[in-house]
Order: sequence, then structure tokens, then C-alpha cells
Amino acid sequence: MIFGEDNFTFKQADFYPFKDAEEIKRVRAITKEEIMALNGKHPSNPNIFLEVLPDDDVEMVMIADIVKRIVDSDRYDKKVVMIMPNPSPTYRKVAYLLHQLKVNCRNVKFYMMDEWADQDGNIAPLSYKAGFGNAFYRFMVSQILDLGFKEENFIYHSNKITPDYSKMLEQDGEAHIVYSGPGWPGHLAFIDPVEDWFQPTMEEYCAQGAKVANLHPLTIAQNSLHGSFGCSGDIANVPPMGAMMGPRDAMKAKEILDVHSITTAGSHVTWQRLTSRMCIFGKPSQEVPASILQLRENPTHIIMSENLAATIQPDYMFQY
Repeated sequence: MIFGEDNFTFKQADFYPFKDAEEIKRVRAITKEEIMALNGKHPSNPNIFLEVLPDDDVEMVMIADIVKRIVDSDRYDKKVVMIMPNPSPTYRKVAYLLHQLKVNCRNVKFYMMDEWADQDGNIAPLSYKAGFGNAFYRFMVSQILDLGFKEENFIYHSNKITPDYSKMLEQDGEAHIVYSGPGWPGHLAFIDPVEDWFQPTMEEYCAQGAKVANLHPLTIAQNSLHGSFGCSGDIANVPPMGAMMGPRDAMKAKEILDVHSITTAGSHVTWQRLTSRMCIFGKPSQEVPASILQLRENPTHIIMSENLAATIQPDYMFQY
């Protein structure tokens, strides 16, 4: 018997949404050295600034960006509209800094990026403790009410709000900034590669507004590893649907800060290393929703942690 030969071929699992095996192979082979050699430039879009940072610095950049925009909204007395994901511990640090700087938050408007929904499409109430709106309220909104933040400027997904979410953004002049990061199936917010979203053309796809939709199995698996669900792979405890911003909300935003840095409890292990390459360097497609950011005409800042940029290679000694 000969050991070590790579002579076993197979077709990927049917549930994996992106089917172009050659494109996956090409993207998988992109090394850290090749990414670093780009020197901040994206291969196809000059509006994208691509940055690789030490893992410990990534959160600091996001915090600094949020704080600066809120400080400027106070200093120049201008409204700032921000679409927020749910890295809840980060918001606790933002709120602390805003207090230290004594920033007035009267001009700030937060839109939640997404939220959970049940099997019938009913959106989770703000009281749902595993909800994104609940976490954001606890870690951010409730902490800055004494700094002039108006509670009515906290826009979270609900059965009432979500149908008008994109229209509200349009009336607000669109988001000044969207903070994003891809999920395991390449989702943008909870915009997953599922039938609810697919359209005949990319133009039609990118024009879709906020709605309630089904979630991909990989999104449910990913979130079962998160703290709100016990970090235990408890898939049965994760809601099957979500409410979310639409592709049009990301495409029309004035700026995007897209962060790729998720690992398993700070280890080298991550589901995001290939996904990030598909989103950043793969051919834009509806099967990899976050890849549409490559088509944006407005500024997009993409950050990869050094761990996420690391070359993908087998470790036959590590195994599980």
C-alpha cells in the first residue's frame, strides 16, 4: 500500500452553494504572501482598500471607526446613519470610550443589520435574549442614553419595521457606513445563498431590499457555536429564519467596513478562511452573497486578520 498520494477525487456535498470547482480551487490556492503583495489594492476594484492586520488589532480598528464617526456627528452637528452587526462585547468598549470623551450622541441613528425569525417568518421580539437587537440594546443603546442618544433612533428588525426598512434607509439618505463580515456560506448580513434571494440577473439581485428569509444550514451551524447558543453546536436551539437588510442597502451605502477575523475561540481554527477568499477574490455571484461587495462603486475597506489571511494547507498531524 502506498501512503501519501493524493489520488482520491470526489464531488463536493450538494448543500454547498457554490458549484464551480475550478474557481474554488483557484481561490483556495491564494497564499498569504500573495495577499500581502497586493499592498492594499484589490485585484479588480480600485474602490476597495484591502488591509491585513495582526489579529489583536482588528477590533481596535472597528472601535476607532465607530467612535470617530460618532464624535464627528457631535463636532460637526451632522446626522450619521450606521448599519450595525452584533459583536456585542465591542459595543461595550465603544460606549465606554464615548463616555470618557463625553460625546453627545444626539445625531446618531443605528439600524440593526439582521435578526432571528421563527419558522413562520415571525421576527424575534426585542426581549429575545439571544437576539441581535437585544444584545445591541444591552451593550450599546442603554449605555449611551445619558449621552443624548434618542431611543427612537434605534431601528431594529420587527414584523412592523422590516417591510419598510430599506425605504427608511432611503429616506435617511442611505447608510453612511455598514459594518459587515461574511458568514460560513458567504452570507452578507443574513442574506444567504438560498432560493428566497436568487434572481435572473445580478442587477435584480442587488436591487432587493430588506425582508425575512430562510437561512442556509451552514449559517445555523455557525451560529450554534456562538455564545448566545452555548458554544456547543446546539443546532436545535438556533432559529431557522432571519430578518435582514437587503443587498441594495449594502450597495447604496456610502462606505463599508468589511471585517474577516472570526476564529474558534482565538485558535488557528476557523470556518472563515476559505469563505473570505471566496468573498474577496472569487468571481462575484449570488451563490456567495458577500462577493457582491466587489461590485460596489463607493469606498469599501476590507480587513483580514493575519490568521484569516494565512495560507490554506492541510495539517495531517493535527486532524481534529
